[in-house]
Amino acid sequence: MSTYDDGMAVRREVLGDAHVDRAVAGTTAFTEDFQDLITRYAWGEIWTRPGLDRKSRSMITLTALVARGHHEELAMHVRAARRNGLTVEEIKEVLLQCAIYCGVPDANTAFRIAARALDEE
Repeated sequence: MSTYDDGMAVRREVLGDAHVDRAVAGTTAFTEDFQDLITRYAWGEIWTRPGLDRKSRSMITLTALVARGHHEELAMHVRAARRNGLTVEEIKEVLLQCAIYCGVPDANTAFRIAARALDEE
């Protein structure tokens, strides 16, 4: 399998087929290189590495999204964290940790986004 194929397999396992199918269907000539890049590198090179399990990678990803204020991707990665084995309690603990190290306002927003995503389960 190629890095792209490995990445697409992991991307589907972590984000779910529905999300990936929407992203692929929405790909345009303008965005196709970016979709290829994230599939090969983010999913095919990083998420496939043996050094961390997917649960740990999800915790790191949630923290990074909160820290950088990337709220538009947070709900997607909360759902991914659940697929990767994080419990609701563990997600709450990650966000509480983020409150201290990333800031209360960002954690407040993250709790609101995460609660909505978890309610959709």
